[in-house]
Amino acid sequence: MRSGGDPRARRRASERGAQFRKYKPPAEVLDASTSPQGGNVTPSSRGETRTLTRKGSEVPETPQGLAKTLAPEHVPVFGGWDPVMVADLGANQKNKRSLRPHPTQLYQHVPDSRWPIVYSPRYNITFLGLEKLHPFDAGKWGKVISLLKEEKLLSDSMLVEAREASDEDLLVVHTRRYLNELKWSFAVATITEIPPVIFLPNFLVQRKVLRPLRTQTGGTIMAGKLAVDRGWAINVGGGFHHCSSDRGGGFCAYADITLAIKFLFDRVEGISKATIVDLDAHQGNGHERDFMGDRRVYIMDVYNRHIYPGDRFAKQAIRRKVELEWGTEDDEYLQKVERNLEKALQEHRPDIVVYNAGTDILEGDRLGGLAISPQGVVKRDELVFRIVRGRQLPILMVTSGGYQKRTARIIADSILNLYSLGLIGPESASVSAQNSDTPLLPPEVP
Repeated sequence: MRSGGDPRARRRASERGAQFRKYKPPAEVLDASTSPQGGNVTPSSRGETRTLTRKGSEVPETPQGLAKTLAPEHVPVFGGWDPVMVADLGANQKNKRSLRPHPTQLYQHVPDSRWPIVYSPRYNITFLGLEKLHPFDAGKWGKVISLLKEEKLLSDSMLVEAREASDEDLLVVHTRRYLNELKWSFAVATITEIPPVIFLPNFLVQRKVLRPLRTQTGGTIMAGKLAVDRGWAINVGGGFHHCSSDRGGGFCAYADITLAIKFLFDRVEGISKATIVDLDAHQGNGHERDFMGDRRVYIMDVYNRHIYPGDRFAKQAIRRKVELEWGTEDDEYLQKVERNLEKALQEHRPDIVVYNAGTDILEGDRLGGLAISPQGVVKRDELVFRIVRGRQLPILMVTSGGYQKRTARIIADSILNLYSLGLIGPESASVSAQNSDTPLLPPEVP
């Protein structure tokens, strides 16, 4: 029968074949959320398929939110189907996981006997003195824990041991291309701002520099789940707020804040909105780039307007922006933080608050450029915990930047103060907003 059949049918089939043979897909790629033809593309960390859609309908999400637009003349219209958007997955997504969350070692049961304070001795970076070439105290996290042990607040059996984030964990947010770039010592030297790292074999860079940062990143993800379970959690490390899905900088190699929130959205029922309160002296351009246009995440950022990174594009993601001048002092600073935090939580009722508690606001910090006293830093943390916990919201705190040797003492004093006021501790699952004028225990800071 292959040689027979109706000649008119064969002619119609030949015409249809010629129509398809004329099709040439365009080369342009739009990095935008909408198409001129009306199709939509929503940036996300997930998405696997190529799909044709009717005008105005959604396209499966892609990791970078990229889409190729097929012009009307390129696509035959059958049965009312309009020009289409084709989700473009990028090379790093060809063998990516399905929409179902991957298995992870970061979410696990934690006994009630352990406080939701996450730490590992592997946080600290020490290798041939290279860590001394950066103003950041790369051993401050261990010093904080030592001070808390000296004050009899904690013991090792009360801490939650942080686990290193795996490649699969990191790929929830990061592109494969970016993770591959970290296999080059030059890239890591640029991100950490330690030039001699260029000359180290990358296996040493992975072990001595990046593994500690991956462990801190795992700690932030773990602390996110603990905050939901217990009402509060502190990762003694983390807060790498300059890193986004495809770029690092400012000693930030992994986007731990973005990862913690994405993990919660994907894996914890009832968590669909988050507020980031970034009080590090520097703008948090990493998470701002990651959550650009994502209305589920509200960002409040208070920073010195004159210093790194000055990322104008990322500023578009900030919903409550407070830009400070050089040398801002306690009274002005604390008033602005309190007033804007109250307004932020009125404008957006989150399911969790992520608090980036950088101590580089401290007077004398040459990179932060502000003039907040040690007592002002402690008061700031108290203020944030009191407001957030007074609204019965879970809070995750990360310690972020801080470039002076006395930073560890101040972080420890702040945690001790939070405990003394009942804002953290084994019995602090519910905290009243009353008695907000309770005086601070004046910390002795060298």
